[in-house]
Amino acid sequence: MSRTPSAPGPAAGHPRLAGPVGVPGEDAVGGGTTRWLRLGQHALLAVLAVVCLTRAVEAGAHPAAELAGLAVFVGWYLVGIPLARRGLSGATWFIVLALVWGGLVLVSPENVWLAFPLWLLAGHLLRLVPGVAISLVVLGVVVAEPVRQTGATSFAAIIGPLIGMVVALGISRAQMALVRDGIERQRLIASLYAAQEETAALTDELARVQRAEGATSERTRLSRDIHDGIAQGFSSILLLARAALAEEDPERAREILRHLESGAVDGLEESRRVVGALAPADLDEGSLTGALRRVTDRFTEESSVSARLRVGREVPQLPTTVEVALLRCVQGALANVRTHARADTVLVGVERSGEVLRVDVVDDGQGFDTEAWASHSPDDAGEGGYGLRATRARLREIGGGLSVESSPGGGTAVSAWVPVPRTSEEES
Repeated sequence: MSRTPSAPGPAAGHPRLAGPVGVPGEDAVGGGTTRWLRLGQHALLAVLAVVCLTRAVEAGAHPAAELAGLAVFVGWYLVGIPLARRGLSGATWFIVLALVWGGLVLVSPENVWLAFPLWLLAGHLLRLVPGVAISLVVLGVVVAEPVRQTGATSFAAIIGPLIGMVVALGISRAQMALVRDGIERQRLIASLYAAQEETAALTDELARVQRAEGATSERTRLSRDIHDGIAQGFSSILLLARAALAEEDPERAREILRHLESGAVDGLEESRRVVGALAPADLDEGSLTGALRRVTDRFTEESSVSARLRVGREVPQLPTTVEVALLRCVQGALANVRTHARADTVLVGVERSGEVLRVDVVDDGQGFDTEAWASHSPDDAGEGGYGLRATRARLREIGGGLSVESSPGGGTAVSAWVPVPRTSEEES
């Protein structure tokens, strides 16, 4: 005699939402959690298959028929993923699986235990209305099976499967909603990252345009100053010189020479004014090393920090723009020492090595965390951080660079370098 099968209820289930045929993007959203849940449903189906086989054989079902039916059911369950990847829809796969389950129930009523995974899959793979409809059909088979076997049923045989179906459908539909929300969040995050990258690119482009406009404006100003001042003065000198050559009266010639001298003095002052607009005042009266010596001496006089300059051999004469960049680097580093370092001594070193001229500013102050400074944006880095970034940008424009080494309590070393090509005399 076959025993009346126990109704599969919520206790027989496992809170697993994904079936063999997953939702696109599910693993990407759930990550390890989704994979563990999927393995949980696979394990649930395997356990229920063993339970069904054992109970069916004990109830008198033909072992070969039961084993063959379960093999077909489990085999079709497992091939769901590769078939789905080849184009088979999840709904078609599920309907075939449900039909195989129906055949298993005819072999033995104990196979109704596999209804719970079917309800999970119905909520996961089918739309709401078809999923509920097919779940009700499965429920009808589960409820009708005791009637077919014994001619009677009970309240528990109806309410237990009904609760199991509702719970399974609710769990699977809830997970589908969570997966969709996760995918939408991923899309929004990707859109946000793309917008941030686009904003950064636009910001860089705006900065380049502003620098180009600034350079154009500066060139325009300089060309206007040269044209209106120095060039006009040279024109006057040229005219006076020609007039002096053509003049036969010695007194008149001397008067023209006096005008020439006055024009030359005015032109020299004008040229100095234009150069002064390009170079710092410290570079007006000497080389870079002389300017650095004046800066360090003034720094010592104006602060309580002892600053010392060390100049190596073979410091060459540099273009004005390069000297300006290096001098500004030292001035900025000394300003940071005065403001932030709390140092006792500062060493400024200038030395050439091969085709590189290096200027170092080393202090014994409190230092700072360079990794934290590098990770901050320029707006958040503070005054010293902004100055270092501006100096690095200035040096890169002339082919050089800037490195900063520091640690809390270990002082700071700022090193600037610029390329210095060897002259023909050095190469010979």
